[in-house]
Amino acid sequence: MYFSQALQGWLLTRYQDVLAAFRDSRLSSRLTSSYGQQLPPAILERLGPVLRNLASWVIFSDRPEHTRLRGLLNKAFTPRMTENLRPRIQALVDELLDAVAPAGRMDVIADLANPLPVIVIGEMMGLPREDRHLLKAWSDMLVGFLGAARQTPEMFEAAVRGITSMEDYLRQVIAERRKRPGEDLISQLLAAEEQGAVLNEQELLSTCSLVLFGGHETTTNLIGNAVHALLEHPDQWEALRREPGAVVSAVEEVLRFDSPVQRQIRLAAEDVEVGGQRIPKGQAVVLMIGSANRDPAQFPEPDRMDVLRKENRHLTFGMGAHFCLGAPLGRLEAQLALGAVLRRFPSLKRASGTPHRVENLSLRGFESLPVLLA
Repeated sequence: MYFSQALQGWLLTRYQDVLAAFRDSRLSSRLTSSYGQQLPPAILERLGPVLRNLASWVIFSDRPEHTRLRGLLNKAFTPRMTENLRPRIQALVDELLDAVAPAGRMDVIADLANPLPVIVIGEMMGLPREDRHLLKAWSDMLVGFLGAARQTPEMFEAAVRGITSMEDYLRQVIAERRKRPGEDLISQLLAAEEQGAVLNEQELLSTCSLVLFGGHETTTNLIGNAVHALLEHPDQWEALRREPGAVVSAVEEVLRFDSPVQRQIRLAAEDVEVGGQRIPKGQAVVLMIGSANRDPAQFPEPDRMDVLRKENRHLTFGMGAHFCLGAPLGRLEAQLALGAVLRRFPSLKRASGTPHRVENLSLRGFESLPVLLA
């Protein structure tokens, strides 16, 4: 553990320290107010729409707000709901792969990893499929703001445009659902509201924004990282071909080996000791998930990819009160996508050229990953 001047926070890199930090209620997830205090007044005013939206995300809240908001989402993201989506997700995977098969090549990101989770989360929210490009564009504008290695005025402006456009779109959808509710997630949130679990307008907009953003961004990176890691480790590709039922453990290994989420940040709500180090109130604690997932004290041969690894309690989805709500859905989408690629294109290989990584300190994935199917 050490203090990083570049990140202005205490970096936790060992598995046990990161695990303990996830479970420590003295470490706050309310990051937006602290971030805002660091900005010049002119930028803070311009970023107002973004910070207001993020401030009501359940992942950036503490109890009691966190308990209330998560309780509403728990009713929608149930194991039964996830399992009921299996046939639909499989059909979408097959449809996307059918579209690229005749060409003999595809970009794993553009043709599969991007559209699949966006379509799935859009359908869960009852949104038209033809709007998925808008949803993805707005999400990309926000990604450039969250976790960017170097923030620029252009990124700020893009984030404001993205959030503003998304909220305007959602207001229209919410107004329509109030008149004609359905079986979708937005209708469920409105029904819960009518039963007394009140959400103010900003909380409703923010919760829908979080679901749209979080419901696909991590899964996109997981699918891309999985295909890339297997192509980089041909022995593991062959092991999975021989034992296709191991796709479940293979996805867990990718989550550990090449985590789509590399870090999370907490703020000390009081003077606290973490990993033997006293951290004053208000200072940041950076939970380095990617490092914790490679801790040799927790994982034998941590730098070796093993799709058959048995003990694999990685921290990619967090732990404790903030464990990722969408983890079962993301896992299922990745398992079905990876299984279909292996089954249909057993001789898959990398196309020429270098795949382009996303430039982000928090999210790890690819902008593009061209492959040959034959």
